[in-house]
Amino acid sequence: MEMFLHHVQVSGPSGCEDAMRGFYVGVLGMTEVTKPERLRARGGAWFRAGSAEVHVGIEDGFVPARKAHPGIAVADVESLAQVLLAAGSPVTWDDNIPGLRRFHTADPVGNRLEFKQAQR
Repeated sequence: MEMFLHHVQVSGPSGCEDAMRGFYVGVLGMTEVTKPERLRARGGAWFRAGSAEVHVGIEDGFVPARKAHPGIAVADVESLAQVLLAAGSPVTWDDNIPGLRRFHTADPVGNRLEFKQAQR
């Protein structure tokens, strides 16, 4: 059976949507996806770049995910790191996997994100 990852969900506290839009759209360059009408009352927001989607869900008692994280492959990981640094986001390079250029950062509410160089 063939499978493809459709989306990952990260959580955030109530009222974080504008900060998340600023990061996922304004910094990362993703596009906001309109949530289905039935899900809008729950809050949160959905974002897409290419076939990758990140859904932000609102969670009572929110605690940022500091270990669990989405891993997103990008065409130019070096350029993305520079964009994040210019926006004031942390960039921590990780060379623990030989031959893989990758780094970790955090979204505005502290969730861990990994970006890696796409393999061609």
